[in-house]
Amino acid sequence: MFKDIYPRFQTMRGYQVQRKGGWDCHGLPVEIAVEQELGIRSKAEIEQFGIAEFNAKCRASVFTFLEEWNRLTERIGFWLDLDDAYRTLDESYIESVWWALAQIHERGLLYEGRKVVPYCPRCETTLSSHEVALGYRDIVEESVFIKLPVLSGEEKLLVWTTTPWTLPGNVAVAVSPDATYAKVQVGDEMFVLAEARIEAVLGDGTEILERFSGLELVEKYKAYQGPIFRLADREPGGLPILADSFVTTEDGTGIVHLAPAFGEDDYRVAGAAPEIPFDPTQPGTLYNPVRGDGTYDDRVLSHDGRSYEGRFVKDPALTKELIADLRERGLLLREQEYEHSYPHCWRCGTPLLYYAKSSWYIATSALRDELLAANETVAWHPPHVKHGRFGDWLSNNVDWALSRERYWGTPLPVWRCPDGHLRVIGSFSELADLAGTALEDHHRPYVDDLSIACAEPGCKQTMERVPEVIDVWFDSGAMPFAQHHFPFEHEDVFAERYPADFICEAQDQTRGWFYSLLVIATLLGKQAPYKNVVCLGLILDEDGQKMSKSKGNTVEPWQVLDAYGADAFRWYFFTSKAPWDGYRFSAETIGEGVRLFLKQLWSTYFFYVLYAEANASVLGEASEPAELTDDLDRWALSRTAATAQLVAERLDAYDATSAGRAIAGLLDELSNWYVRRSRRRFWDGDQAAFETLRTCLLTVAKLLAPFCPFIADEIYDNLDGTLESVHLCDFPTGELLGERDVELEQRMALARETVRLGLGARGKAKIKVRQPLAEAIVVADGRERAAIERLVDVVREELNVKRVRFVAAAEELGSYEVKANYRTLGPLFGKDMPRAAEAIAALDPARVASIVATAGNEIDSAKIGIAVAGREHTLSAEDVILTMKAPEGYSVEREGAHAVALDLTIDDDLRAEGQAREIVHAIQNARKAAGLEVEDRIESRLEGDEALIEAAREHRDYVAGETLAVKLDLGDDVSATAAAMDYSEQTEIDGLSLSISLRRS
Repeated sequence: MFKDIYPRFQTMRGYQVQRKGGWDCHGLPVEIAVEQELGIRSKAEIEQFGIAEFNAKCRASVFTFLEEWNRLTERIGFWLDLDDAYRTLDESYIESVWWALAQIHERGLLYEGRKVVPYCPRCETTLSSHEVALGYRDIVEESVFIKLPVLSGEEKLLVWTTTPWTLPGNVAVAVSPDATYAKVQVGDEMFVLAEARIEAVLGDGTEILERFSGLELVEKYKAYQGPIFRLADREPGGLPILADSFVTTEDGTGIVHLAPAFGEDDYRVAGAAPEIPFDPTQPGTLYNPVRGDGTYDDRVLSHDGRSYEGRFVKDPALTKELIADLRERGLLLREQEYEHSYPHCWRCGTPLLYYAKSSWYIATSALRDELLAANETVAWHPPHVKHGRFGDWLSNNVDWALSRERYWGTPLPVWRCPDGHLRVIGSFSELADLAGTALEDHHRPYVDDLSIACAEPGCKQTMERVPEVIDVWFDSGAMPFAQHHFPFEHEDVFAERYPADFICEAQDQTRGWFYSLLVIATLLGKQAPYKNVVCLGLILDEDGQKMSKSKGNTVEPWQVLDAYGADAFRWYFFTSKAPWDGYRFSAETIGEGVRLFLKQLWSTYFFYVLYAEANASVLGEASEPAELTDDLDRWALSRTAATAQLVAERLDAYDATSAGRAIAGLLDELSNWYVRRSRRRFWDGDQAAFETLRTCLLTVAKLLAPFCPFIADEIYDNLDGTLESVHLCDFPTGELLGERDVELEQRMALARETVRLGLGARGKAKIKVRQPLAEAIVVADGRERAAIERLVDVVREELNVKRVRFVAAAEELGSYEVKANYRTLGPLFGKDMPRAAEAIAALDPARVASIVATAGNEIDSAKIGIAVAGREHTLSAEDVILTMKAPEGYSVEREGAHAVALDLTIDDDLRAEGQAREIVHAIQNARKAAGLEVEDRIESRLEGDEALIEAAREHRDYVAGETLAVKLDLGDDVSATAAAMDYSEQTEIDGLSLSISLRRS
């Protein structure tokens, strides 16, 4: 939906916005779905089934849910062209990707290397670093402290590992060359570990027998007894102790075991050590007892000769058996649970292994400065992502592991001869010319069948394609040019549309799509592919947990859409909070949006339509626009113009939240101030009121169109309909609505603030607004008083008082009380807080109020201070709470320098008038219950307590006029009245009974 709102807005601003849809079609998610469909569990079974047949199934499955996706896209109002969508499986797209890889190769940035890489044993393929970042989970595993006897003494090296499964691959241990190590005595055993780790590992009171540096440790002991587990192809003997700076003493024991097949540092250190028979240039010399499917081969045995062959190394049951084996052989010091964040395959959920493999890489680390420079040209929303999450990722980026040992993907366009010569093909025509055959489908296995002659001078060998496909994130990141089949065609289209003004995805795409887009553009020597990025937070459940089907806490969008509608769904995401803060999804909160905003909008619109229809004949006679002389009309239009300006500014800044809240604020002002203050004018058919509200509602509909496209279209179509849709209208600007009257807005704001405080005073006294009061006293002076006086009739009517009186200072309303703020002072005074509170209560309230008002937040220590427990303290404004003590018979509401007091004395005349207003309210409710239209005239009769009947009699004209009663009988017999009328009901007003009977006249 955030991908929809800004394009809608910019379209209404007059920009041409392309909405080309797109489908990522390749990759393991598709393969896994097909594997499950076919009951296949391994790559070997895929190849037995047939790559061509398997990929055909993948192609067919890609669009399985296309119809459902299209239906959802339309239902949520996502304006998207799905008829002309790009697809990463299309030949044109693949050819553009090949061109990009050939360009990267020409820059010398594509290479094959053997490294320890993140590897999914289920999918049997390498992952890139940004893919790894997508799949971390917090898990608890068993870690072990093991005891490895040295060859030249009774001491035992203490080694800690969180991956017991790697111990069969152990070829050495390593220590930090500069750290201090110690030989310690624990019972009958002597251990060696880093001195800094003794207390954490062995506890207090451990006796240190000797200290030495890491280099001295290596020289002293040289080797330990290995291998750690029984292995069919290795005899017991000494394994070397090495020193390297990657070892730290921050955790563990300061001694690490090295298994070069499973660790990047292990691989590097072991490959450089002459004591270890491992040559990185000779893959066969690497000791690796784990197969590509993540299971042990036939070499790993238990101490009693049982084979672990075929056991998955991350199986918790296997871990327990390995630990038991260590314990039975006396090598286990202890085991303990270890909670950590561990990477899992983002596609299938399998725990990853770090595994030594050959893979194809792009040397992105060589472009680090260029990537950082490109990032500087991008506006991030929120801004902190630019140099935080994303900037840090760029600064620490590693070479992109590009190749995947899979089937359904863009084939890596690298051909190689047996002598190692390479050719990277950059177009299909180039391949056809070299191979003598043109293909209609360049996926596997068809592309694998084409061989070409080696072009290296003097080489007579034949080149075959390397078997890998590429990372699907490269497909995704190639979208800006590949969707247009650039550079083979549409160069002008690409030039016109690159870079994108705006992209949007969730925050995890800082490691995914955002990254791949920027990297590929930089690799091709182009500017950043986007100008603005809106980075969305994650959607969690109500308890703050990440949603997942396995937890059963997901919410199906159709359920929410069916219950609340798409507009409410959209409004929730746009306005409930800043989108990058993430959401604790709650259907109840969506319901709140319906109640607080959409229903209010519809009610205001319905009010206009209802009264416009009732006054259709009067309004139809108007030939010229009404002259706007009423302050309320001019204020409503000015506030609408101000809101239009603000909404456009906020949407331009990709801040939908503030923009949406501004619209909601305007609607609240129109509904709860303008309409409520103008009801009589609408009933009387005031042309200016109708024109004003129509203009405001149409403007709200246009402002709302990018947020809630359906209700906005409905309102526009009924109130105007000049164009086919509100989405074809120009976005409102303040200028189109006329010049703002800022002074009037300020005056009205002061009047509304006065009313708010006065209503607060009523609330304190628990007196209904329908009950008139004699007087309101308003604290205002100077320009504020002059502003409120110009709207004094509005204030008087809203507060339902007979007169408004002004005073210059709040002190004239009553006295202050000063109290301690326990929240700010409690932590400071602790047990002395009661004394501090007494000292503050003893201060001169008027003086404190004066100083707070004139000095701001900091109170001058020379004027205000308290002594508590023999110590002097100064106070800030936050440390004191000033409350106004109302005079007898008054209720006061104060906020800052503003205050309003209401005279609570109610004489007989005021009480009768209040009862008459309550009677009108009761009759209006009865009219609704009887199903009468707003314009229907009635005949009514009232029966009940004499005080109420007398109040109605005293204010007969008012009661009859407000309820459209052409006949109002008072005090007749209830049963006779009920029999003669169409509707009757019983009610109570202030505990007094009242019977209402009425019928349409």
